[in-house]
Amino acid sequence: MKNAEPLLNEEELLDDLFEIAGRRTEDSENINRPPLSAFKDSWMRLKKNKGAVISLIVLSVILLLAIFGPYMSGYKYYETDYSVAYQPPSGEHWLGTDKFGRDQWTRIWEGTRISLYIAVLAAFLDLLIGVTYGAVSAMLGGKVDNAMQRVIEILVGIPNLIIIILLIMLMKPGIFTITVAMVITGWVNMARLVRAQIFKLKEQEFVLAARSLGSTNKRLILHHLVPNVMGLIVINMMFTIPSAIFTEAFLSFIGLGLQEPLASLGVLINDGFQGMRNHFYLLLYPAIVIVGIMVSFNILADGLRDALDPKMRK
Repeated sequence: MKNAEPLLNEEELLDDLFEIAGRRTEDSENINRPPLSAFKDSWMRLKKNKGAVISLIVLSVILLLAIFGPYMSGYKYYETDYSVAYQPPSGEHWLGTDKFGRDQWTRIWEGTRISLYIAVLAAFLDLLIGVTYGAVSAMLGGKVDNAMQRVIEILVGIPNLIIIILLIMLMKPGIFTITVAMVITGWVNMARLVRAQIFKLKEQEFVLAARSLGSTNKRLILHHLVPNVMGLIVINMMFTIPSAIFTEAFLSFIGLGLQEPLASLGVLINDGFQGMRNHFYLLLYPAIVIVGIMVSFNILADGLRDALDPKMRK
């Protein structure tokens, strides 16, 4: 019996007769989607949080009304007309009038503008002072850090409200006075958080590498450490703003904040509380605005925490 001839010669064993069972090694390093920056990645995670998105929309609407609302009714927030005092909401006065005949729509959005301005300014100053103080304290360490922390412990030991009330009693009540009073101790929490985070980061490899290349403490703080704690800073700032709004409203409510004819949410709530029995709308509308602002800021801050640091997600 003759030997069977091979069905195919080696030259005829072409590559197209075979199929790779596994994945190609040359495709293992290919990127299947376009690269995302940290901001875009955080934004994509934030958009998946419905509560945070709704809060962002609510805050955007309130901000737009605070900017353009006082010009929509045609009245001035300080304009009085005793002939139309205590009018309920109508086509002429959309949210009614107060005891002096002033248009409530105009005063509410003017007060929202002032309250937001005070809160954002106080939060920005807290950010500036707290981040600088905490970063310098953590980077220098040793005796300098001990001395700086003793200052913080003294400020923490004194009740914040007492400092604010004493300062307002010594100075003329106004926007500047309230802002300074809230900033005196408001930056302490930010400084302690930044100090704790920088203590964790300053011994890591990327900081040691930058230091070995000749980076100064200033450059390390600005270009390496602060950017790595920016998520924590933003989240803490988002919680600071509603806290500052509540503090301003509380001071104005007890008569230590802004004074008439200036408008703020605290002043409007105080006026509404005095006439609440017969004219409930004077208290209802500013209360809805301040509750909306505070709740939206807190929900948005929770969403930002999850988006910027997924490890903190519950």
